[in-house]
Order: sequence, then structure tokens, then C-alpha cells
Amino acid sequence: MKVYLDNAATTAIDKEVLAEMMPYMTEYYGNPSSIHAFGRKTKSAVEKARKIVAKYLNASTSEIFFTGSGSEGSNMIVKGAVHDWGVTRIISSRLEHPCVLHSVETMNRDGIKTDYVNIDSAGRVDYNHLETLLQIPTGKTLVSLMHANNEIGTLLDIERVSQLCQKYNAFFHSDTVQTIGYFPFDVQKNKIHFLSGSAHKFYGPKGVGFVYINSEVALKPFIEGGSQERNMRAGTENVYGIVGLGKALELASEKMDEQRIYISGLKKYMIKKLQENINGVNFNGDVSDEGSNYKVLNVSLPPNEKSDLALFNLDIAGIAASGGSACSSGSEKGSHVLEAIKADPSRKAVRFSFSKYNTTEEIDYVVDTLKNMFTAPHLKTNSAVSDKV
Repeated sequence: MKVYLDNAATTAIDKEVLAEMMPYMTEYYGNPSSIHAFGRKTKSAVEKARKIVAKYLNASTSEIFFTGSGSEGSNMIVKGAVHDWGVTRIISSRLEHPCVLHSVETMNRDGIKTDYVNIDSAGRVDYNHLETLLQIPTGKTLVSLMHANNEIGTLLDIERVSQLCQKYNAFFHSDTVQTIGYFPFDVQKNKIHFLSGSAHKFYGPKGVGFVYINSEVALKPFIEGGSQERNMRAGTENVYGIVGLGKALELASEKMDEQRIYISGLKKYMIKKLQENINGVNFNGDVSDEGSNYKVLNVSLPPNEKSDLALFNLDIAGIAASGGSACSSGSEKGSHVLEAIKADPSRKAVRFSFSKYNTTEEIDYVVDTLKNMFTAPHLKTNSAVSDKV
């Protein structure tokens, strides 16, 4: 049996999305910057996708820019806020995705003051500490906090952070790569200056994303050389990717409530089955309905020699899961997120992340596999095998 439970890393492309993209790989191949009919056809498709994103966010189409990835978008925003808007201080957290952490660190080396808000053992932001930091008189401040952690799933109260940023005149950026397509957004109700998304996280194609940039804080081009994306990102647009992004987000919006109920049901089912079958199992992050991303479950396995090779043995059994962010899989260092929340280093963490394609039968198979791993006397314990994913 093959089971894919690494949907926080990437999702399978929806067949309806692929069908929407195909004509733009073959029949409609014009450059959207060309003024002839071939170009106008693809330009229209790009603008249709832009309208879908804008509608989802309750934003203006002029505030949506397509990118090559969520990481590109966060780099564009963090660095652009400093270079174009004179931000002299960034408030972030130690739990951010590497694309934000590294961008913030780069700005810090360039002389930008950096403060990190306190977080608790479940990865929840200390909002009182955030307000204390915002009260410190400085120049322009950018607050960059992700909506849902990609490793442990803990959610940020976007409304509360938005209100604090408005109160103290700070810019607010949220990495929403893990939550676009899964949660509703209204950038008019909750003022966010910048956010980013990536199509392959919500059943769209890889290699395409978008940023929302509030019209009050327009940035200069991140990639120069042409007038594409209203001079914000030079280079011929990834037309079929953008078409796929638009279709994937349209489908996600239409079926959001239905899929939330189904996927959150899978997560609750797995929590219950793990607790029933593995003594001492625990969970990293907030797993409550209101405090967590319903598609992510970070499992903390009981400490022993068998749990050390959990990912390796799951893979042998045909089960795809991960130990953390796919973007840092080549790193020799352990999870910066688990380190930041002071998780017990003697306990192996495995991230399972769910999609609309998973089933309870697959969950049963995964739990049985884990249970057998903890009881099988013949389990391999070769510590030289790497289990990083």
C-alpha cells in the first residue's frame, strides 16, 4: 500500500486543474506581452487568474502579483519593505519558514534591528510581548509572522496581530503559504500589508505563486528587465502555471468548508488511533480545533531506539511523511521549530499532513505500521541511515 501524508510539502495536482492548464501548454502558446491575438489570449488567461486570487482575498487585482514560489514572494516582501519603505526594524519569530528567517537575517546583517517575539511550548505567539515590542519607539517596523507553522501547524491570530500593527503603525506581513486555499481571507476586514501563497500547496502546479501587496505600500521591482506584472517582476509569465493556480484556488474556495470538515476529521481520527495504539505518544504544537491548521499533525514518538528510524521504516512501508520542512531537508541541523519550542530532543518527531485524497483506511495502515515498529523485535536500528525528508 502506498500512502502519501506529506501534503504540507506539496499536494497532488487536481485533475481539473491539469485539464485547465493543458491548452496553455499546447494550443494557446502566445507570449502575454505580445499585442496580437495569440498574446491577447494568454494575457486574458493570466488576468482571469488574477481576478480569482483578488476575489478570494477581497483585494484589488492591482494588488496581486504572480511569482515563481512562496519563497520568492517572502523575499520580495521582507527585502522590499526595508529597501523601499525605509523599515529599520523587523519583528518576527524563531518559528518562521526559512525563506523569512533567512531574509530577516540578511537584513539584520545589513544593519536592520531584529526582535523575536516570545512563543510558548505549543508555538503560540505571546501577543502581550508583541505589543510590548511594538510600543518601543523606533523607526518604521515590519511585523512578519506566519499564519500557520509548516511543521507543527500552530495558527496565528491574524485579526489580533492586524489590530496591533494598525494601533502602532507597523507594516504586517504574513507567510500564508500553508493556509491559502484552506482558510478564508479578507484583507479589507483584517488589514494585512503583504501576504504570499504557492499553488502547489492547494492542488495546483509547482513553480508558481503570488503575493498580495496593499496598494498603500507599493514596492519597487524585485526582478528587473521587463514590464511584466506591471513592472514588478520581469520575465515572461508562467502562463499555464498561473492558469493552474487560478483554477486550483477557485476549486479550493468553492469546496473549502466541505474539505475542512473532511480533512480535519482525518486528523482527529489519526490522533485518536495513535493514542489508542501507541503508549506515550504525544503531539508537538497546538492540536485544538481553533488553534491549529487542520491539515498538519506533528507526532512526538516515545523515546527509544525504534523511533529513531521512524521515517526510514515508514518509507520502506510505502508511507510518505516528513521530519520537518521540505525546504530544509538538505540541512544537517535538526528542526529549528522544535528547537524553538523546546521540544524533547529524545523524542522523534514525524509530521503527517493530510489532503482531500487521503482516507481513514490509509490512516489505519499508517497507525498499524507505527504500532508494529514499536513492537517488532526484528526492527532495524542502523543509526547510520538518514531519515531526513
